[in-house]
Amino acid sequence: MNVLLIGNGAREHALCRSLSLDPDVTALYCAPGNAGIAEVAELRQVDPLDGTAVAALAVELGADLVVVGPEAPLVAGVADAVRGAGIPVFGPSGEAAQLEGSKAFAKDVMAGAGVPTARSYVCTTPDEVDEALDAFGAPYVVKDDGLAAGKGVVVTDDLAAAAAHANSCDRVVIEEFLDGPEVSLFAITDGETVLPLQPAQDFKRALDDDEGPNTGGMGAYSPLPWADPKLVEEVLQTVLQPTVDELRRRGTPFSGLLYAGLAITSRGVRVIEFNARFGDPETQVVLARLKTPLAGILLAAANGTLADLEPLRWSDDAAVTVVIASHNYPGTPRTGDPITGLADVAAEDAPHAYVLHAGTKRDGDAVVSAGGRVLSVTATGKNLSQARDRAYTALGRIHLDGSQHRTDIAAKAAAGE
Repeated sequence: MNVLLIGNGAREHALCRSLSLDPDVTALYCAPGNAGIAEVAELRQVDPLDGTAVAALAVELGADLVVVGPEAPLVAGVADAVRGAGIPVFGPSGEAAQLEGSKAFAKDVMAGAGVPTARSYVCTTPDEVDEALDAFGAPYVVKDDGLAAGKGVVVTDDLAAAAAHANSCDRVVIEEFLDGPEVSLFAITDGETVLPLQPAQDFKRALDDDEGPNTGGMGAYSPLPWADPKLVEEVLQTVLQPTVDELRRRGTPFSGLLYAGLAITSRGVRVIEFNARFGDPETQVVLARLKTPLAGILLAAANGTLADLEPLRWSDDAAVTVVIASHNYPGTPRTGDPITGLADVAAEDAPHAYVLHAGTKRDGDAVVSAGGRVLSVTATGKNLSQARDRAYTALGRIHLDGSQHRTDIAAKAAAGE
């Protein structure tokens, strides 16, 4: 099949890498892509938020499947435009993508579905903000209602900082703090059947020991040796299937990737948030372990035939991803710095370790930084310790002036194996 993927980050590079290894994929295009994706897919230019333009490109390329990577095009209704052109698309409608596009909408869906989540208030005025912050107390959890590229959430003990963030948003969700470790669980769904993937854990804070500001994610690992073996089945029954059923009942069926961000609290599993697309950097480690060819799974979701698929096959190996970010991330990042050592990783560390590009572009013969998160160094191994060692060995070959990365990704989990 001919596949067109929309997006330009490390998540999209991970998806393109898996699709390029799928024997059923005869042609692979990515728009707009990045310097790394260009090695496995043919790049095309398109405005990812322009549904008409994306649909026209899909028709021009004779695409049999369009995969929409990021959340902003999904919320903008790009998948609807592609479906309207008669082409199968992996990604929810604009209406269903409000599950990520609006925290308040997601809370309403969870209430209707009986899904366990944090108690919360939706606030639009300073008085409402003050009342909600006072009701829950510290630590304060304040979430911008709209899309904020993973950086719209503030968790702080500082009342003034919490109030300042809340009052900078048009509409905000303030909720109780959920204790316990966090887990990301992705599920592929066609609107009825729900197919959970393997769980992962990501690291949101910029600095070691979970210090520093929230980011889009600085690393991830899978599997989770400390998690209850029944976790995936429990979340399928109590969270994922009820949410998909509720959205279908409302007349807004959700087909695509449903991402549940979970807290494993002292009172049981609670949903922190939903996303409507693959998460970054968790996708990098989950796809590294998936043995079933990817294109057929995504096409089955797009066509409503997931129930006919064989059970997914998974590697027993562990996977670890470490993000290399640019100077000053998650603030305004410095860009245009040359990246060296990529060829050394390909020569010395493949196939167990490889580099997925996020914010990169070509500048003549050089690859240079072009965003906040620049690269995802991903490795597999017989356990987390080996995968971790391989990831950091590969990372050590790469140079990007002023770059930063965490040194403790998967360290605690590996120590507990």
